[in-house]
Amino acid sequence: MQRILREHFGFQDFRENQEEIITNILQKKDVFAVMPTGGGKSLCYQLPSKLLKGTVVVISPLIALMKDQVDAAIENGFSAAYLNSSLPVEEVFAIYRKIHAHSLDLLYIAPERLAMPHFFETLKTVPIAMFAVDEAHCISEWGHDFRPDYLSLSSIAGNFRDIPIAAFTATATAQVQEDIIRKLSLRDPFVVRASFNRKNLFYRVEKKIDVEKQVHRFIMDHPGAAGIVYRATRDSVDVLATYLSKHGIRALPYHAGLSTEERTRNQNAFSKDEADIIVATIAFGMGIDKSNVRFVIHADLPKHIEGYYQETGRAGRDGEPSECVLYYTPGDAYKIRFFINQIEDETERSTVEAKLVRMCRYAAVNVCRRRQLLEYLGETLKSDNCGTCDVCVGAYDQRDITTEAQIAMSAISRTGQRFGRLYIIDIVMGKATKRVIEFQHDKIKTFGTGSHKGKDYWLAIIDELLVQELLIQDGDRYPVLKLTKKGSAVLFGGESVSANMRPEIKAEVVRKVSRTEAGSQFEDYDPVLFDMLRTVRRRLADDQGVAPFMVFSDKTLHEMCRRYPTTAEKLGDITGVGQYKLERYGDDFITEIKAYLENNPAIGQHLRR
Repeated sequence: MQRILREHFGFQDFRENQEEIITNILQKKDVFAVMPTGGGKSLCYQLPSKLLKGTVVVISPLIALMKDQVDAAIENGFSAAYLNSSLPVEEVFAIYRKIHAHSLDLLYIAPERLAMPHFFETLKTVPIAMFAVDEAHCISEWGHDFRPDYLSLSSIAGNFRDIPIAAFTATATAQVQEDIIRKLSLRDPFVVRASFNRKNLFYRVEKKIDVEKQVHRFIMDHPGAAGIVYRATRDSVDVLATYLSKHGIRALPYHAGLSTEERTRNQNAFSKDEADIIVATIAFGMGIDKSNVRFVIHADLPKHIEGYYQETGRAGRDGEPSECVLYYTPGDAYKIRFFINQIEDETERSTVEAKLVRMCRYAAVNVCRRRQLLEYLGETLKSDNCGTCDVCVGAYDQRDITTEAQIAMSAISRTGQRFGRLYIIDIVMGKATKRVIEFQHDKIKTFGTGSHKGKDYWLAIIDELLVQELLIQDGDRYPVLKLTKKGSAVLFGGESVSANMRPEIKAEVVRKVSRTEAGSQFEDYDPVLFDMLRTVRRRLADDQGVAPFMVFSDKTLHEMCRRYPTTAEKLGDITGVGQYKLERYGDDFITEIKAYLENNPAIGQHLRR
């Protein structure tokens, strides 16, 4: 195991849980593993293919991803192929010949392929090492991405009694876990629930004001970095992608309204670093294999935390510092609720609504973002301060907001609890609009008592009161604000209320702090050499017809740019440089590093010291 880990993957040590999972597979035991995106799931089923007799059959839901998975495996020295409907007939026959010749380490298929009777019978005639079910939550109707075609996988255990089955997923509640194990008929499986805590990700929430400009500004602060921007609708994807392109950013759209050819072309351009930004609906997602995504932006509110966690997990899969930004306005929740209210089944509607409430709480309550995510996923953060979210790095101040709460709730009470947030804010700020005058609310005691603060401040106060359940919103199309029992205790009973509030003067500082904190646990590297090595990587990837990150990850290049290896032996000690890649690419990188040191003798002198 250690030899294959070094030669094929270039790693000296296993990541957490990997060795135990592989050991159980080699002992022919079934496995169920919940591991976060970037946690090293693929190594757990690829490595055994070199130690078990037969082919490892990998069941993956996305046809568009299979080529990347196979290319990456081949780059690491595995014999791999995929079968799906995108292949011409002659290629399918060629792969069947490889299957019958027992010459494949790894065979990637979609669940629909397994459901074909003739293919199922073919598998019974050849040595199978194991079945690996990726994105296993798709088999559970309790999961967030149920796919009926996954139900055909329930027949594997009964037909291949002595062949281990390993199921992997990045998100699964206890209920989903139980459902997956039952439907796949896993036999006394070895169960792993890895930590969901991705320490290299920095989480933050910004108030959504002019989101196109906000996204543009963020991207300009991260020149040359690869990123994904999620939007809720196809139209908003097209608008933002066009806006960014007009401002000189290499951005492409991705959504189900585009042709298959255009989606494939845009995804390939992103994978090969020919485009920096993909603007997408959630149609762009599950199993994205690009390891050097440096940020994921949500320009609209996600519907639930499961999806949000999985989508943000596409950042920093190489373990390098990356950012996850959510632009939030309560108006996004109203739009989602409109569709929720169309759901006829009351139980389903209540479940979906509860998930949205938790998502809104994450965005609106200014307490540790990481703690909120992990608690939802059933994990407790051990530290009081995660150090890598906007709240924990001090972007917010703990304040007593009792006076502001009483001002807002007094306005709500004195107007009969019959109006929405913007109308209440007009009263608090002393705006004598035509409607306010008509209702004679310019005469009430609370009129103008909050004029010393701006509209955004009062919106934040009301958001906080809603989240802390001092207020509720009643009504679907035109929601009005009403006091709860807790709110009445603050307004009439002398109870106090406090909150983490973002100081208005820190808006620009937060971005700077977040990047600094996100990188604080990682060593610096030579950025000039990194750009040069990226150019070498891109040239070699083009020659091989693969994505650049498949040659070497950013993490591997960063280590080269700290240690400056100038011999094959030293380069072989770099994380991610296995024997196969050293033989194929080593000379090119060593030559570039030597030339750089010759042109920068001060660095060479420092290294010799």
